[in-house]
Amino acid sequence: MKKIKKKSVFVTALMSMLLVSACSSGGGEAQTSGSTQAKKGDADAITLTVAWWGSQSRHDATIKALEQYTALHPNVKFQSQFSGWDGYFDKLAVQFSANNAPDIIQMDAAYVNDYAGRDLLGDLKSINVSDMEAGTVDSGKIKDVQYAIPSGVAALGMVYDKSVVDKLGLTPPSFGWTWDDYFKFGEEAKAKLGSDKYVFVDQSADLVDYTSYQYSMGKGYIFNDQNELSIDKDTWVGYMTKMSELRDKGILTPADISATDKELDPQLDSVVNGTAVARHLFSNQVGPIDALKPGAFEFASMPKGTESGGWLKPSMFWSANAQSKHQEESLKVIDWLLNDPQAGETLGLTRGTPVNKKVVESLTPKFSEADKVSLAFLETVTPDAQPFINDPKGWGSFKNDYKTVVEKVQFKQSTPEQAYEELLKVAGQYAAEAGK
Repeated sequence: MKKIKKKSVFVTALMSMLLVSACSSGGGEAQTSGSTQAKKGDADAITLTVAWWGSQSRHDATIKALEQYTALHPNVKFQSQFSGWDGYFDKLAVQFSANNAPDIIQMDAAYVNDYAGRDLLGDLKSINVSDMEAGTVDSGKIKDVQYAIPSGVAALGMVYDKSVVDKLGLTPPSFGWTWDDYFKFGEEAKAKLGSDKYVFVDQSADLVDYTSYQYSMGKGYIFNDQNELSIDKDTWVGYMTKMSELRDKGILTPADISATDKELDPQLDSVVNGTAVARHLFSNQVGPIDALKPGAFEFASMPKGTESGGWLKPSMFWSANAQSKHQEESLKVIDWLLNDPQAGETLGLTRGTPVNKKVVESLTPKFSEADKVSLAFLETVTPDAQPFINDPKGWGSFKNDYKTVVEKVQFKQSTPEQAYEELLKVAGQYAAEAGK
């Protein structure tokens, strides 16, 4: 993504793409149930557009759930807009600019503050949250207004190919392993893998990886209480220097492979296709990755230093479009998706462990083996989990520019020290925009 200019990231995204693609759908679009237009003479007929990103299993489950809602409420039809993560929020920005955004929106923590701060999300106060943990519900509040409600909770950890680790005769990664264990595993595995295979997918350009490292080193979150970027220089430079050493040794995937790696893609995910052994992963992704290579994978926590490096996060949220003409019905649908046992059974763990405790209780006896592993993953990380904090308003796209800066280090176009200085300049632009 290009660096931000004088206009805000959000507004720039809206205006720069509007002329080109205001009406384009991208990704998948389906008439989930019935016609996309109300039948003539049926004054009560409503068509709601629902947008989300995710894996094929999430798409299939969501479409089925919406069909079940229509069976219960025949006057409500759905038009589905689904895609992968890439481009999802670019498209959503354009849709809001053109006043044709979806009625019901799958929202991410990085963007809740941005969209709510521009009065684009409706208040979800009518939704029943009595069977949800208060802290989980509050993660979707801004200034005491409920702009989003998590659809599930997930834990950050790692996945590794058990068949490869067993074949090599290595002590596998585990929950509770340390950075020393991580580096030792990398050295031992590389010695047995050969030159054309790698131990870890290089995800150092993903802000999630460094956030985990800074937490684990006892340096706190990457933003402070004043919503200012708080990346510790010595910790960051040291981390990037170490990652460069691991790349040079062939322990991390080389830059060209890392640049094309795509998580959970059958061909491009470097762990799934056998190019690398391990990568970071959230617990709600256990089912999707197992479906790509059944029975091959085991899981571990992020490495710890003086503290743990993992956290729990809302896997994603449901939000309602404040511009929608059908807000009341949209809220009813969101309430049903979150609280109804039938919806819970259909959606399963495709958006993480459901936030409704009664839904989880009803699902547990029916869990697949992958579901059980996902829940155990979550429960194992929970006791030592670091706090989760939504990105500050105006910083939703920062991770894209962060990726660009770090990729220069990966391709040896910049040193860690130079990259840190560039990162400060980028952060200064975001801070200036956020302060307007």
